[in-house]
Amino acid sequence: MFDELTVGVLFLRLGPTRASLIQLVPTVIMSTISSAAIWTITFEDDFEGQAGDAPCLSRWGRDLGGGGFGNNELESYTDGSANSFLDGEGNLVIEARRETTTGVDGITRAYSSARLHTKHTFSQRYGRFEARMKVPEGQGIWSAFWMLGSNIDRVGWPNCGEIDILESVGPFPKTAYATIHGPGYSAGNPIQGSLTIDHPLSDDFHVYGIEWEQDQIRWYFDGENYATISRNHVGDQPWPFDHPFHLLLNLAVGGYWPGEPDSTTKFPQRLTIDYVRVFALASDETTGQR
Repeated sequence: MFDELTVGVLFLRLGPTRASLIQLVPTVIMSTISSAAIWTITFEDDFEGQAGDAPCLSRWGRDLGGGGFGNNELESYTDGSANSFLDGEGNLVIEARRETTTGVDGITRAYSSARLHTKHTFSQRYGRFEARMKVPEGQGIWSAFWMLGSNIDRVGWPNCGEIDILESVGPFPKTAYATIHGPGYSAGNPIQGSLTIDHPLSDDFHVYGIEWEQDQIRWYFDGENYATISRNHVGDQPWPFDHPFHLLLNLAVGGYWPGEPDSTTKFPQRLTIDYVRVFALASDETTGQR
C-alpha cells in the first residue's frame, strides 16, 4: 500500500498560518502491540436511526456558538439536528452551510456547522480509537476527529493535552495530518506527522485511527501505520498523555490553518461518519475508562 503513499514522520508546524517545515521519510513504524492481542470494545456508535434524527444524546454533547474556538473559525456551532443528523443509511452527517447564524453566545456568523464531543459521557486512557469517515474538500474547510484531556476544565489547554487523530484542511486535500499538542508544543508549534496519497481523501471513506500506549501514539490510515510520536519526541516538555481523554468530531469553516472560503468553495459541505469505535486491550487495567 505504501508504494502509493508519501509518509511524513515528524515536524513542527510554525506560525499563525501553520506554514510547515517538513521532512518526508519513506518509512513505516509498525505497532508494538502483538497482532494476537485481544481488543475489547468500550465505545461504539454506528449511527443507525431515522433520517434527520440528531445524534444520540447519551453519547454526544455539543459545543455551541461562534466564538472562534481559539482558531479564528468563522462558523457558529449549532445544537439538535440543525447541522448534525443521521442520514438514515447508517451515517452521521456534520454539515457546514453558508447561512447567517446567531449562536447561543449572541455572536453572529456567516456560516453554521456542528461540533460534537463525549466530554460528559465517555473518556478513556490508552487503547485504539478509530472512525470510518468521508471528509469534504474545499478551500477554508477543516475536518477533525480528535481528543482532549478530560481534565481540561481543571488544568486548561494545552496542559490537558490534545491528540488529533485526523485533520483534513482545504488547501491540502490529499493529506491526512496526525498531531499532538501539549505544554511547549501547542498552537503554533505542535508535533505533527502527515500522510499524502495520490488522490483527494474526499473521494471515498477511509478509516482513521490511533493506538495509544503509555509512552507512544501511532496513527493509522486504513489499517496502515504512517506516523508515530513518542514521549522522547517532546524532549524536556511535559507528556500530558497519561490520563483519560474524550472524543470530538467537528467541521470548521475558516481558521488560521485553512484560511477563509473563497469563490471556489461550494456549500453545503459534509463530513460523513460511518462509525466511531474505541477499544481497550482485554489485559489492560489502566484505561481509566468512564
